[in-house]
Amino acid sequence: MSEMKPKPSVTVIGDLVGSRRSADRAAVHDRFARAVAEVNASFAPPVPLRIGVGDEFQGIFATLGDAVAATLRLRLALLPDVDVRQGIGWGSVLVLAEEPRVEDGPGWWAARSAIDAAEDYGRRAPLRGVRTAYAAAEGEHGPAPALVNAALMTRDQIVSGLSPRSMSVLDGLLRGRLQQEIADDLGISPSAVSQRVRADGMGVVLAADDLVRGL
Repeated sequence: MSEMKPKPSVTVIGDLVGSRRSADRAAVHDRFARAVAEVNASFAPPVPLRIGVGDEFQGIFATLGDAVAATLRLRLALLPDVDVRQGIGWGSVLVLAEEPRVEDGPGWWAARSAIDAAEDYGRRAPLRGVRTAYAAAEGEHGPAPALVNAALMTRDQIVSGLSPRSMSVLDGLLRGRLQQEIADDLGISPSAVSQRVRADGMGVVLAADDLVRGL
């Protein structure tokens, strides 16, 4: 009998950008830890995101749609003070040990390749606003990387171009808050919130977020 091939996992590796230059590293870490805990609570990933050495984090999500949505929400939870670079991988994962948990395999290699690609974007002026990339392990027949990366690039570029106030608006809308509530918090009118959504391209980000959740 032939050995069954392991089911692909959706892996995520990320790290903070420029966090070591912060004057208050403890405050950055606290905010980072809260953001990770919130993503874990919202998405309940099979292997929750966990923070490691050097502000790096990793975890495994149930679906690619969850991973794409989670990376957006984690980034918005940290911006504008701290940015985050994230790689999403598709491939099988091997559990080498349970306590403490040690994993390896093509899924993690793909995520590492993806975050390396995101880091490379940062060295190229036209792509500097792109903070997330996706890669599939060799031989895995998952969603096409070119299509997923096109969506990630467009999303990230829009987010990178937002003002801090518009980032707050987008963050609130993704949390399901009403425009009136967001306006009250920011001290602006609901119509001003609507204008920001239209003018800043947030409607595209919100629509794309709904579409990719099914991946």
